[in-house]
Amino acid sequence: MEAGEILNRMREKNPLIHNITNVVVTNFTANGLLAIGASPVMAYAKEEVADMAVASDALVLNIGTLTKENVESMIIAGKAANKGNTPVVLDPVGAGATAYRTESVQKILNEVKISLMRGNAAEVAAVSGMQAEIKGVDAVGLTEDVVAIAKAASKKIQAPVVITGKKDVVANGDIVYLIANGHPLLTKVTGAGCLLSSVLAAFIAVEKDVVKACAAGLAAYGVAAEMAAEQGGKEGPGSFQIQLLNKLAQVNKEDILKMARIEKEGEFAI
Repeated sequence: MEAGEILNRMREKNPLIHNITNVVVTNFTANGLLAIGASPVMAYAKEEVADMAVASDALVLNIGTLTKENVESMIIAGKAANKGNTPVVLDPVGAGATAYRTESVQKILNEVKISLMRGNAAEVAAVSGMQAEIKGVDAVGLTEDVVAIAKAASKKIQAPVVITGKKDVVANGDIVYLIANGHPLLTKVTGAGCLLSSVLAAFIAVEKDVVKACAAGLAAYGVAAEMAAEQGGKEGPGSFQIQLLNKLAQVNKEDILKMARIEKEGEFAI
């Protein structure tokens, strides 16, 4: 796999990513997409989301700050994206924390064909009906292996699944990639996971093999985080957040070749 080549292709195409995301992360997501080489658009009104989804290269549905109106817009946009063959990424933020969140995700899944679901282990487990424990929107405990959860969830929703954590997992049925890049400071920046979902959408927009695209996107994002921690992590999460945007703009093919740690079923795969 050549993750760096996919990064270069994404930057050359500069895909337009339509984000229906939460109010906490809108600015950070837009800046992060611009930094890595994509173009963000945030459109929420149900009167325009269908047109915007079709005009975009990928659509991200993020339920972080959930409302009935947002769910309606997400479904309208998702259906339009499906008709226009636009990839759809679902980020089920906090699924399992409340019944409304879990039910809203299921409603979206019932009406929209998604290309990828990305979440933490507890969120993905909750969507898939497996036992998990949620505190706020963070995973705090699980009774089942993360790889097994990813595989089972992928089979249930009939789409690839990414579970992010200390080691990221990409699964499409029994095909599994493990990406060991990243830094603990990512957990101290609100919206780091939400931005990642949108970054993965940018990679999917230029690579039809979703699993390969996700592995490349996770590696690029994780390498950038490691570089950011080296540059500004000692001062804390504020400096790290600024450096993360800088490094998303600077990370390149050579950095990925040198630093990426991607495995496929126990074999080095970069």
